[in-house]
Amino acid sequence: MVYRVCFVCTGNICRSPMAESVFRARVAEAGLDGLIQTDSAGTGGWHEGDPADPRTVSVLDEHGYGTEHIARQFQPSWFGRLDLVIALDTGHLKALRRLAPTEEDARKVRLLRSYDPSAGADLEVPDPYYGGRDGFEECLEMVEAASAGLLDSVREHLEERPV
Repeated sequence: MVYRVCFVCTGNICRSPMAESVFRARVAEAGLDGLIQTDSAGTGGWHEGDPADPRTVSVLDEHGYGTEHIARQFQPSWFGRLDLVIALDTGHLKALRRLAPTEEDARKVRLLRSYDPSAGADLEVPDPYYGGRDGFEECLEMVEAASAGLLDSVREHLEERPV
Protein backbone atom coordinates (compact mmCIF):
# COMPACT_ATOMS: atom_id res chain seq x y z
CA MET A 1 0.00 0.00 0.00
CA VAL A 2 1.40 3.41 -1.01
CA TYR A 3 1.84 6.12 1.62
CA ARG A 4 0.71 9.48 0.20
CA VAL A 5 2.15 12.85 1.28
CA CYS A 6 1.00 16.25 -0.01
CA PHE A 7 2.92 19.47 0.71
CA VAL A 8 0.83 22.64 0.84
CA CYS A 9 1.71 26.34 0.73
CA THR A 10 -0.25 29.36 -0.48
CA GLY A 11 -0.02 29.36 -4.27
CA ASN A 12 1.85 26.10 -4.95
CA ILE A 13 4.65 27.73 -6.92
CA CYS A 14 7.44 28.28 -4.34
CA ARG A 15 7.60 26.42 -1.03
CA SER A 16 5.42 23.37 -1.60
CA PRO A 17 6.90 22.37 -4.98
CA MET A 18 10.34 22.81 -3.43
CA ALA A 19 9.40 20.54 -0.52
CA GLU A 20 7.84 18.04 -2.92
CA SER A 21 11.00 17.87 -5.04
CA VAL A 22 13.38 17.55 -2.10
CA PHE A 23 11.28 14.92 -0.34
CA ARG A 24 10.82 12.95 -3.55
CA ALA A 25 14.62 12.88 -3.93
CA ARG A 26 15.03 11.67 -0.32
CA VAL A 27 12.43 8.96 -0.91
CA ALA A 28 14.27 7.80 -4.06
CA GLU A 29 17.65 7.84 -2.27
CA ALA A 30 16.14 5.62 0.44
CA GLY A 31 14.85 3.18 -2.18
CA LEU A 32 11.24 3.84 -1.17
CA ASP A 33 9.90 5.51 -4.31
CA GLY A 34 7.46 2.66 -4.96
CA LEU A 35 6.09 2.94 -1.42
CA ILE A 36 5.76 6.70 -0.95
CA GLN A 37 3.94 9.06 -3.32
CA THR A 38 4.64 12.78 -3.04
CA ASP A 39 2.82 15.77 -4.50
CA SER A 40 1.91 19.35 -3.62
CA ALA A 41 -0.86 21.94 -3.79
CA GLY A 42 -1.80 25.45 -2.69
CA THR A 43 -4.44 26.69 -0.29
CA GLY A 44 -5.57 29.06 -3.02
CA GLY A 45 -6.02 28.74 -6.76
CA TRP A 46 -4.29 31.96 -7.90
CA HIS A 47 -1.52 30.13 -9.76
CA GLU A 48 -3.43 27.01 -10.77
CA GLY A 49 -2.02 25.65 -14.03
CA ASP A 50 1.24 27.63 -13.73
CA PRO A 51 4.70 26.09 -13.47
CA ALA A 52 6.82 26.59 -10.36
CA ASP A 53 8.32 30.05 -9.86
CA PRO A 54 11.52 30.33 -11.97
CA ARG A 55 13.51 31.13 -8.81
CA THR A 56 12.29 27.90 -7.23
CA VAL A 57 13.26 25.94 -10.33
CA SER A 58 16.67 27.63 -10.49
CA VAL A 59 17.52 26.96 -6.84
CA LEU A 60 16.35 23.35 -7.11
CA ASP A 61 18.34 22.78 -10.31
CA GLU A 62 21.50 24.29 -8.80
CA HIS A 63 21.25 21.90 -5.87
CA GLY A 64 20.63 18.78 -7.95
CA TYR A 65 16.85 18.55 -7.67
CA GLY A 66 14.47 18.46 -10.57
CA THR A 67 10.93 19.67 -10.77
CA GLU A 68 8.22 19.17 -13.34
CA HIS A 69 5.49 21.05 -11.61
CA ILE A 70 2.07 22.49 -12.40
CA ALA A 71 0.31 24.40 -9.59
CA ARG A 72 -3.05 23.27 -8.30
CA GLN A 73 -5.36 24.05 -5.40
CA PHE A 74 -5.80 21.64 -2.51
CA GLN A 75 -9.26 20.06 -2.40
CA PRO A 76 -10.93 18.79 0.81
CA SER A 77 -11.89 15.57 -1.00
CA TRP A 78 -8.18 14.65 -1.19
CA PHE A 79 -7.99 13.99 2.55
CA GLY A 80 -9.51 10.56 2.02
CA ARG A 81 -6.63 9.39 -0.15
CA LEU A 82 -3.79 11.15 1.71
CA ASP A 83 -1.89 9.83 4.70
CA LEU A 84 -0.13 13.07 5.56
CA VAL A 85 -0.67 16.72 4.61
CA ILE A 86 2.38 18.89 5.24
CA ALA A 87 1.78 22.61 5.76
CA LEU A 88 4.65 25.04 5.21
CA ASP A 89 3.47 27.63 7.75
CA THR A 90 0.87 28.01 10.50
CA GLY A 91 -1.54 29.88 8.21
CA HIS A 92 -1.62 26.84 5.91
CA LEU A 93 -1.95 24.53 8.91
CA LYS A 94 -5.03 26.38 10.16
CA ALA A 95 -6.59 26.62 6.68
CA LEU A 96 -6.08 22.91 6.01
CA ARG A 97 -7.48 21.85 9.36
CA ARG A 98 -10.58 23.98 8.68
CA LEU A 99 -10.98 22.22 5.32
CA ALA A 100 -10.66 18.76 6.85
CA PRO A 101 -14.00 16.93 6.69
CA THR A 102 -13.29 14.92 9.86
CA GLU A 103 -11.17 15.12 13.02
CA GLU A 104 -9.16 12.18 11.70
CA ASP A 105 -8.40 14.16 8.54
CA ALA A 106 -7.42 17.23 10.58
CA ARG A 107 -4.89 15.08 12.46
CA LYS A 108 -3.18 14.29 9.15
CA VAL A 109 -2.04 17.94 8.86
CA ARG A 110 1.44 18.72 10.22
CA LEU A 111 3.97 21.53 9.91
CA LEU A 112 7.04 20.62 7.87
CA ARG A 113 9.56 22.11 10.30
CA SER A 114 8.12 20.06 13.15
CA TYR A 115 10.26 17.26 11.67
CA ASP A 116 13.46 19.32 12.11
CA PRO A 117 14.79 18.98 15.67
CA SER A 118 17.01 22.04 15.18
CA ALA A 119 14.03 24.29 14.28
CA GLY A 120 13.18 24.99 17.91
CA ALA A 121 9.96 26.94 18.39
CA ASP A 122 10.05 28.62 14.96
CA LEU A 123 8.22 26.20 12.69
CA GLU A 124 7.46 28.64 9.86
CA VAL A 125 8.97 28.36 6.39
CA PRO A 126 8.84 32.03 5.29
CA ASP A 127 7.31 32.80 1.90
CA PRO A 128 10.17 33.78 -0.43
CA TYR A 129 7.87 35.02 -3.24
CA TYR A 130 8.17 38.77 -2.63
CA GLY A 131 11.86 38.74 -1.74
CA GLY A 132 15.11 38.00 -3.46
CA ARG A 133 16.85 34.79 -4.36
CA ASP A 134 18.32 34.45 -0.86
CA GLY A 135 14.82 33.71 0.46
CA PHE A 136 14.56 30.76 -1.92
CA GLU A 137 17.94 29.48 -0.76
CA GLU A 138 16.82 29.81 2.87
CA CYS A 139 13.60 27.98 2.06
CA LEU A 140 15.57 25.12 0.51
CA GLU A 141 17.79 24.87 3.59
CA MET A 142 14.74 24.60 5.85
CA VAL A 143 13.09 22.04 3.60
CA GLU A 144 16.23 19.92 3.43
CA ALA A 145 16.70 20.07 7.21
CA ALA A 146 13.16 18.81 7.83
CA SER A 147 13.11 16.16 5.10
CA ALA A 148 15.25 13.60 6.94
CA GLY A 149 12.99 13.65 10.00
CA LEU A 150 9.90 13.51 7.83
CA LEU A 151 11.27 10.50 5.97
CA ASP A 152 12.05 8.77 9.27
CA SER A 153 8.47 9.39 10.44
CA VAL A 154 6.94 8.11 7.21
CA ARG A 155 9.20 5.07 7.30
CA GLU A 156 7.92 4.31 10.83
CA HIS A 157 4.31 4.55 9.63
CA LEU A 158 5.09 2.20 6.74
CA GLU A 159 6.60 -0.35 9.13
CA GLU A 160 3.48 -0.20 11.32
CA ARG A 161 1.09 -0.90 8.43
CA PRO A 162 -0.25 -4.42 8.08
CA VAL A 163 1.14 -6.31 5.09
